[in-house]
Amino acid sequence: MLNAQFRPLDKWPGERTKERKNATFRATYPKTLDELEYELQRLSAHDTVIQVEGLTRDDIRNDGWPRSGNWKNGYGGPGVIVSFESSKGAISMPCDKFGDWQDNLRAIAKSLEALRMVDRYGVTRGNEQYRGWSQIEAPKNGNMSRRDAIELIALGAGCDATQLSDHWETLGEAMIKRAKKLMHPDTAEQMDEHAKRHRHEMFVRIGQAEAVLIAEAGK
Repeated sequence: MLNAQFRPLDKWPGERTKERKNATFRATYPKTLDELEYELQRLSAHDTVIQVEGLTRDDIRNDGWPRSGNWKNGYGGPGVIVSFESSKGAISMPCDKFGDWQDNLRAIAKSLEALRMVDRYGVTRGNEQYRGWSQIEAPKNGNMSRRDAIELIALGAGCDATQLSDHWETLGEAMIKRAKKLMHPDTAEQMDEHAKRHRHEMFVRIGQAEAVLIAEAGK
């Protein structure tokens, strides 16, 4: 089973697709999940997050997957972002080209397959094909909401953001310490330069999130 956490998608990165198309994919949703899992495994991916437009926190079970019911038909918006840590660095891939979010999720899976083929044929030497998806946009301190801060702490600590938010009073301090420990630049000594840079950026952003949460608690 695909090891991923579903999350709401509150803000779309960049411009939206103006004229969406009908997908020509002929595959079931379970098969899409299987193919996405396969591609993520090839990248040694972990901490995978799937954000779906229109999905709310109430739609998500405690295990991080959507509740049964209408979710298979979409949530009123087609945009999807798949983000994960991998052997190629931190990757974040958005897609809203098609009118159904499941088709957009499959498009991401097929895109990952195509990028892997570039490696297979030896065309690149430095993972250049992944660089367009390797930069995670960090919210400025003044624009980071409490939700953004907790989700960032959860990402760094490797825990469920909804659970952390629900039990912040008892778990918050420990998860901040865990996130800072796991993302400390000293832990990246054996990594390549891109991974070191990402680890440093995550450590800085976690510090920003901690500051936001401390300020929020002091109000």
